[in-house]
Amino acid sequence: MYIIIYDFGTGSVKTCLFEIDADIRLAASSTAGYGLYISENGGAEQDTEEWWTALCSTTRDVLKKSEVKPEEIKGMAFCSQMQGSVFVDENGNALRRPMNYLDQKGYQEYKDCMGRGIIKVSGCSLYKLVRNLLVNYAGSTSAKDPVWKYKWVENNEPDVFKKIYKWLDIGDYLVSRCTGRIIRTADTAFATFLYDTRKGKEGWNKGLLKMYKVNPDHMPPIIDCTDQVGELTKKAAEDLGLAPGIPVFGGGGDTTFVNIGAGCTKPGDTHIYVGTSGWVSTFMDHQTVDINAMITGVLSAKHGYFNYYAELETAGKCFEWVVNHLALDEIGVYLSDTTVADDIESKHISLYDYLSKEVGKVPPGANGVIFTPWLHGNRCPFEDSNAGGMFFNIRIENDKRDLIRAVLEGICYHLRWLLECSQKKVKTSDTIRFVGGGALSPVICRMLADITGRTIETVSNTQEVGAIGTALVVAAGIQGADVLELSRQLVKANHVYTPNPENKEVYDRSYKVFKNLYQSNALNFKNMNA
Repeated sequence: MYIIIYDFGTGSVKTCLFEIDADIRLAASSTAGYGLYISENGGAEQDTEEWWTALCSTTRDVLKKSEVKPEEIKGMAFCSQMQGSVFVDENGNALRRPMNYLDQKGYQEYKDCMGRGIIKVSGCSLYKLVRNLLVNYAGSTSAKDPVWKYKWVENNEPDVFKKIYKWLDIGDYLVSRCTGRIIRTADTAFATFLYDTRKGKEGWNKGLLKMYKVNPDHMPPIIDCTDQVGELTKKAAEDLGLAPGIPVFGGGGDTTFVNIGAGCTKPGDTHIYVGTSGWVSTFMDHQTVDINAMITGVLSAKHGYFNYYAELETAGKCFEWVVNHLALDEIGVYLSDTTVADDIESKHISLYDYLSKEVGKVPPGANGVIFTPWLHGNRCPFEDSNAGGMFFNIRIENDKRDLIRAVLEGICYHLRWLLECSQKKVKTSDTIRFVGGGALSPVICRMLADITGRTIETVSNTQEVGAIGTALVVAAGIQGADVLELSRQLVKANHVYTPNPENKEVYDRSYKVFKNLYQSNALNFKNMNA
């Protein structure tokens, strides 16, 4: 059985064609990028036609690579970035450029609504927070949350706002474009924090819509991630190079499916993900929240289950920044002859692998340098859009290798912070599955084990875990199987990394300093960036 999954990330889509029988195999994959347009007012927007062009080119590419015929594909779905906003008309056409999850243009709308009130928690109105918490254990406590994108359009683009038929997340828009049906999956509905998670009351909460002054008519019907939405339309099939009539399933957000693709499907199983963003997530059979640390239990693909989810918005994005601005600017730092820079690809799988090996030559602790991975502000365990990345404690003897290692360690320090915050509310697992692009590097895997003090496991096709989880959901839907059991059967660990006690002292010392850096510089960040 062949299933096609679109793993739709921040800057690119990875289209994956899976073959599923006694195990799950990646038959072919193809990647294409699209823009992320950052503006000075906090905007982070994308282009729907760039998305669609990327989907079409990668679909045709995987069919060519695999030699699988379009009519052999039995199902398709999207695993996409979440907390974006796409405003569409009755025909499903986008009325403006979609707003990515990083978009924080709605800061003033957030302050005007949540910053008022005599009693506040984490800078937000206690009254409004409590109303939200009673309904769904969450709250719109960040300027990046979707409701403030909606309110920004209402206040700043009234001509667009009056044309809105429905308000969608990114994956929902793509499903609509494939099927002609406008819906939201339950997980993306929850991500607006306007969704009621109470048993028997699941759906849009009328009281929250009224409190935030959101038009109920703009809210689409809600389906489960595992439901079939419809079939691929003739027009979409022609564009994509697929056969019309392929069943299209609800799919959903990346956080919804990664735990399934990682094989973390028993309550208490914890995984860490490092892609463009990063997170620590523990699979749960109940919901809880830590409003001070900005952690909540988001909906899982399986009804009645949750992922207790703590996010770092710029994880792998920090390493990408390093590659572009520290390594590639002067690649000769690492090569005796700069004219052989083009030969890196032939000697190493990628430049990222090469740099990973180079930083492996630097001792733990990066020779005293510490980096903070807050390149686009931070959300958890503190919310501050003004926070920034910084290198701390650079001395004359430090070099670029130290700085690059410090960036990787800084990501791991923040993940440890998220893990410890999660531990305050839920029991995390002693062995943690590490997935995403970051898990491709043995250096980073060992670093994460040493810094967290936990045993780290990786899995095959670690970059495709979200797509694998989504494919298993589709397969379970077609077969009438339990997706959690299917995941446990098919997803196994392939490498194990145990903490090295010799590195504990240096990492503990640097981690203590790392946590102090935000508090010591919060006012400085505000003065520079507010």
